[in-house]
Amino acid sequence: MGGRLVFGRGPSVDLVVAAGRGLSRRAGVVTVLDTGAWIANISHTHALYVESDGYRIRLPRLENDGEPAGGWFVRCGTALVGSRAMLDDGQPLTVLVPSQEDAEVTAGVAGRFAAAVTGMAVAAGVGTGAAGVATGATAGVPADSDGTLLPLYLDPMTKLFLVALMWCRPWLLDVSATTPLPRTPEIARAALEVTGAYHELERFDSDPEFRDVLAARVAEHIKVLRRKIADHGLAGVDVRLSDEVVVRILIEHGIITSADLGRLDDPAWRSRQEDLWWTQS
Repeated sequence: MGGRLVFGRGPSVDLVVAAGRGLSRRAGVVTVLDTGAWIANISHTHALYVESDGYRIRLPRLENDGEPAGGWFVRCGTALVGSRAMLDDGQPLTVLVPSQEDAEVTAGVAGRFAAAVTGMAVAAGVGTGAAGVATGATAGVPADSDGTLLPLYLDPMTKLFLVALMWCRPWLLDVSATTPLPRTPEIARAALEVTGAYHELERFDSDPEFRDVLAARVAEHIKVLRRKIADHGLAGVDVRLSDEVVVRILIEHGIITSADLGRLDDPAWRSRQEDLWWTQS
C-alpha cells in the first residue's frame, strides 16, 4: 500500500499548514514509495524548499496542470520541508523515512503511513510538523542513480561538471555567499590544480597566450551552463543570467552540492578529469 499527502495553507489539501503567505494554498505533495518518499512542489507561484544535512534546495514550481516533473527523493533519514520563512524560523514540516531495518520491526505499512499523516496534521496546527513517512508501493516516479530527481543533471564525469563545481565552490564553502566568485581564468587555474597538472601551472602563470586558451575553453563551458539553465526554465525569461544568478541556481536546485566537494579528494574522479582535460581536445 502506498500513500500521497498534499499539504498547504488549504483548504483543498490533506494537511492544512499554519504558515504565512510564503507557502501556497496547495504547496506540495509527499508520495510514499517502496524505496522512500518523494517530495514535490505543486504550486504554480510559490517556492518550496527541502533541507537536510549539507543542502537546501528549491523545488521547481509546477509549470502546467499535470504532475510535477521534478522533486526530491528521500531514501532514508530526515528532510525538512516548507517555505523559506518556515525553514528560517525553525517551523518546517519534517519528513522521516525509516531505514529498512527500522521498517522491518514496525508493524503494518498502512498503519505507519496513517500515523505519519496524523503526526503531521497535529503538529502542523501550530506551524510545525513531525512525520514518519514509511515505505509503500507507488509506481511511476522515476529517480536517478543517486535517488534524486533534479530539474537539471550534470554528469560528474564531464568537463562541464568540473567547471560548474569550481565556479560554485566559494559559495558551497561560504553559505553567506559573500565570497567573490572565480572568473574564467581562475576556474581554469583551479582545473589545473584539481587534475594535478602542476607541470602546466607555471606555464599558465607565465604564458598569457596559454592562459587565454584555457580561459576560453572554460568560457565555452560556462556558456553551455547558462544555456542549459535557460532551456530548463530555471530562471525567468527576464532574468539576466549573471555569474551570481547562475551559481545560485546551480546550488539552490541541488545541481551542485557541498557533497560534491568530496570528489576533489577522490583519486578515481580526479584521474578521469585529468584524462578529459589533458588527453582530449
